[in-house]
Amino acid sequence: MDDSRLLAEVPKHPLWLSAAAGGMGAGVPLPGPDETAPERPQPDVLLVEDNHINQVVALEFLALMGVNARLAKNGIEALAACEQAAPDLVLMDIQMPGMDGLECARRIRALQRDGKLPSFPILALTAHALDADVAASMEAGMDEHLTKPLDFVALRTRLQRWLQLPDTH
Repeated sequence: MDDSRLLAEVPKHPLWLSAAAGGMGAGVPLPGPDETAPERPQPDVLLVEDNHINQVVALEFLALMGVNARLAKNGIEALAACEQAAPDLVLMDIQMPGMDGLECARRIRALQRDGKLPSFPILALTAHALDADVAASMEAGMDEHLTKPLDFVALRTRLQRWLQLPDTH
């Protein structure tokens, strides 16, 4: 293949893949000077995760899917983030210091029942996959139970059940 053909195959828009370095717009093509940004807003996902490695992986996956991602490091931060600006979806770690994910989900659902928060899905994230763990997640108000380590395709499939993900091709 000659160089001119290689250049023809280079995408017209750069893809930013820096979520691990703090870039939340990663994976989303930026509009060129003669183009406008897409009209449909990107879904807003709140990731609640205390482990740094899991944060980096999940934020990178979310960025590649073209969603806006916010981070809370525990249940207390997650409650504050939801009250400040309700997300379209929450990915909730179960085991965290302070307030764990199960208690946080219970409190979010109580705020929703009281009309203080709009309804949005909460998906549990945990390494525990026993039937009792899944039951505890559902009892706390989670909509789904995902196991770690995260798999990009599985996460995208689950998120597509709840959100209209942007086309990042």
